Order: sequence, then C-alpha cells, then structure tokens
Amino acid sequence: MRKGEATRERILEVAEASVLAKGFGATSIEEVITEAGITKSGFFYHFRDKNELAHELLRRYIAEDHRILDELFGRAANLSDEPLQAFLIALKMLADLMGDLPGGHPGCMIASICYQERLFDRRVVNLNREAIESVNARVLAHLKTIAAVSPPREPVDLTVVAEMLSCIIDGGIIMAKVTGDPARLAYQILAYRAFIKMLFAAPVRDIPSGGVPSRQSSPAAG
Repeated sequence: MRKGEATRERILEVAEASVLAKGFGATSIEEVITEAGITKSGFFYHFRDKNELAHELLRRYIAEDHRILDELFGRAANLSDEPLQAFLIALKMLADLMGDLPGGHPGCMIASICYQERLFDRRVVNLNREAIESVNARVLAHLKTIAAVSPPREPVDLTVVAEMLSCIIDGGIIMAKVTGDPARLAYQILAYRAFIKMLFAAPVRDIPSGGVPSRQSSPAAG
C-alpha cells in the first residue's frame, strides 16, 4: 500500500472508532488529525470536508457489513439445504457475532450517522437510505425463498419482516452501548429468530393420546 493510501486508511480507521464510540457529531476533524498523527493539510488532501468523510465511512462500513452478512448466509447455506433451517442457522451466527461488539462486528455506522442526518448533504443521506434498503433486500430475498417452501402461518408483509432485522440490529446496538451489555443485542436477534421459526414452521397436528404427532402438509394461518 502506498503512503497516501495508508494515510487515508489510517484516517478512516481513527474516524470510524471515534464515531462508533461517541457518534459523528462528537467526532471532530481536529481529533481525527491528532489521533492519526497527520497535519491538517494532510487531512484535507484526502477529504474535502466532514460530509465527504461521512460518505467514505459509510461506503467502507457498508462494504464490510455486506461481506459479513454474505459470509454468514453462505456458511449457513452450506450447513443446510433447507431454506428455513439455513436462515435460522445464519441468525444464530449473527447473534453470536453481535454479542462480541466491537470484536466480531464493528457496530452500526449507519445508525451513528443517520441520527444526525441534518448535518449532512443529500448524497450522504441517500447513501444511508440505500445502505439500509440493500440489507433489507438481502434479508427479504431469503424470506421469499423460505415462504415459497413453507408459507407463513400468519398473513404478513415479508418486506416488513425483513425490515424488522435492521430495526433490531440498529436499536439493539444503541441499547447495548447505553447499558454496556452487548448480550442485549444478541438476545434481540435470537428473539427474532424464534419469531421466524414460529412464523414459517409447520404446526404439529393434534392427535389422540398415544399416537405419533405429524406435521400438517399445508401450514394454514390460524
């Protein structure tokens, strides 16, 4: 890596750590410059202003977030050919990962920046929106695959169910930071996992005493 690229990466690493620790508004350019060990002119050589820094932080975070999610779902798919089971495995892996903040996952840069939307230009705001929609689309694709095999037991909008995971993760990260307990987020993801399992799993049919329970062939709502 060339010196200029290494300096840019160092700036992003320092800024990311600060933003995830205390938010974007509380992270100053002067603080980043000091921590990165560069000059003010060195910072502005790489980033025109704080908006551009936010934009690059989001792009960097989104790429890493997508890599992590794709890796989790890929590993889960290798462990089970059944869509629902694979999704449940992926959620368990995600809960384990999120329970190790910031070691397993860096936390939510999107949440940290979204809450101060008024500070940013339209490009940053749009990137936030696109990032959230991209994650939701990934989850929705898995839910549609599951529903094609095991229709949900209740009439639900799968788009909303997909969005639930983003809401849980963003809100759970905030709760984990406020309480100092990363396990809170893991528990929320596991609760979502239980909901998905109940929503799509075929119910056990009631049978006379002494018989063997069987799965209903078509899991109707109700």
